[in-house]
Amino acid sequence: MVSVISPSPESTAQTVKPLRIGPIELSSPVVLAPMAGITNTAFRRLCREYGAGLYVTEMVTSRALVERSPKSMRIIHHEPYETPRSVQLYGVDPVTIGQAVRMLVDEDRADHIDLNFGCPVPKVTRKGGGSALPWKKDLFEAIVTTAVEEADRGGIPLTVKMRKGIDADHHTYLDAGETARNAGVAAIALHGRTTADLYSGTADWDSIARLKDHLGDTVPVLGNGDIFSAEDALEMMRTTGCDGVVIGRGCQGRPWLFGDLANALNGSADRHRPGLAEVARAVRLHGEYLVDYYGEEFYGVRDLRKHIAWYFKGYPVGGDLRSRLAMVSSLAELDALLAELDDAPYPGEAAEGSRGRTTRPKRPHLPEGWLDSRVFDESGSADLAEAELDVSGG
Repeated sequence: MVSVISPSPESTAQTVKPLRIGPIELSSPVVLAPMAGITNTAFRRLCREYGAGLYVTEMVTSRALVERSPKSMRIIHHEPYETPRSVQLYGVDPVTIGQAVRMLVDEDRADHIDLNFGCPVPKVTRKGGGSALPWKKDLFEAIVTTAVEEADRGGIPLTVKMRKGIDADHHTYLDAGETARNAGVAAIALHGRTTADLYSGTADWDSIARLKDHLGDTVPVLGNGDIFSAEDALEMMRTTGCDGVVIGRGCQGRPWLFGDLANALNGSADRHRPGLAEVARAVRLHGEYLVDYYGEEFYGVRDLRKHIAWYFKGYPVGGDLRSRLAMVSSLAELDALLAELDDAPYPGEAAEGSRGRTTRPKRPHLPEGWLDSRVFDESGSADLAEAELDVSGG
């Protein structure tokens, strides 16, 4: 689908060994980060066609899953070609998390389960959930331990994803990583930002190196944050010693990034550098997959709208055409609009770099008195449960 060029041989720095997560061995140590409204079956399918890795569902709350809400069941659905099947859970209560994991295991709905402790969204953290939760060491330990025990019943590896901590004065990642390792998780992913950082500034790769050094080879450590190219992934692994990488915003509008990563991490210099016509074909295929996913053309094509700006970042597409593409309502209309594009070569740096969410640092939204103690106060459990009211924590 896309053209391939070969950078100079010196640009390929290393060959990276496969990543093992429990019984699962990945030929390419790359994981797609769950992104609400993005990493549905259609997008995972598209990324999978370009390269190897582990492709995780959108984050789903354990409560919604236990209650079998239709949206949660749609989120965890996998097509037969999706192997290994990976589901990310978000929760705040050990009992509910345990029930959700047991459901996934007993009903054979996953080959890998990840727990999210990295969500920095205020509606979640103000109730003590997401990236705020590891501050309460006992609650974090209870959730992870319960989840691992339930997953082990079915031989399913369970991993955790987290942030550095709440802010510069309240880091949690070293002790949380140690707790998770001792509970028996199969891998730990660290986003090199705090809750307060949101998606601002530059990710702190040094924290990933410190976590890897702290845990050694007792458990795989995956790095996350500011990987926008294959070379970024190579550099993160070289400088931090991490065992794999987690890709989020960098692949928005660039599903071929997984092909680049697979090539780079296996020692190949081949890279995808699509021209505009090839990007248009990827957009059309993504729209088709979304229609399949929703089972209704309008909803599928409407979901594609959010991806348009990411796909055409840096390419010579006029503002009027961009606007019409961002309001497309049918595949026929999409075809007509894409036909208006003139082919153009890959624009280089203009198409690369940061995309998706960019924000300024903000004071974290937390429950009153949350930082006073690292022990969870049961009297706040009602407020904490409110963090899990939605289907997705994101």
